[in-house]
Amino acid sequence: MGYIYILTNPSFKEYVKIGYATDVKQRLDELNRSSAVPFAFRVYATYEVDSALSDKKLHSILDKLNPDLRSTEEIDGKKRIREFYAMPPEDAYSILEAIAEINSYTHRLKKWKATAAEQEDEALAQEISEQHQERLAPFAFSKCNIVAGEQIEFCCAENEHSGEICIVYDDKHVKYNGEIWSLTALAKYMMKTNTAIAGPRYFKYKGEWLNDIRERTGK
Repeated sequence: MGYIYILTNPSFKEYVKIGYATDVKQRLDELNRSSAVPFAFRVYATYEVDSALSDKKLHSILDKLNPDLRSTEEIDGKKRIREFYAMPPEDAYSILEAIAEINSYTHRLKKWKATAAEQEDEALAQEISEQHQERLAPFAFSKCNIVAGEQIEFCCAENEHSGEICIVYDDKHVKYNGEIWSLTALAKYMMKTNTAIAGPRYFKYKGEWLNDIRERTGK
């Protein structure tokens, strides 16, 4: 008896690791001993199986469905195939769920809830990623098809200013309480912090995060 596991890591959120272990916690500890990865792996889901080769069968299915999903590299002329797949964890879970339903083993499938520490890691990784994006391509309202005069909302859980409205002033600034602010400066003011943050990630337009709008519009 063992487990097919789906692991995620904020260090490379576009990938999931799909493998097999008789003791998932021990396997997780082994992976997280490395100091080469900024953030720890976490268990997204497990599926109890009767064969140690079950994950290889799943890999074969995934490779046949889309051979481009698997992470591969060539080192010293040798091709190295990894257990990482470029897919959201929800999609990987859906495949395991379908297999479990076909075999009437849904009771063997478990989705793991992220701990408070894991949620903090994910939030920090997202902040770092968006800071990097902001440095490479600074935010502009025109990238989201938002014009001057429109309203945007500051949103930050458990913050006294969450829900407050500001007005788009020009392509890179908003007006709040009669003053002109950049999104980062205003977010820092609202949050009472001087630490580096990516301002756009704390604002919504018509209920949608600005960074999500920018990603959706592809600008």
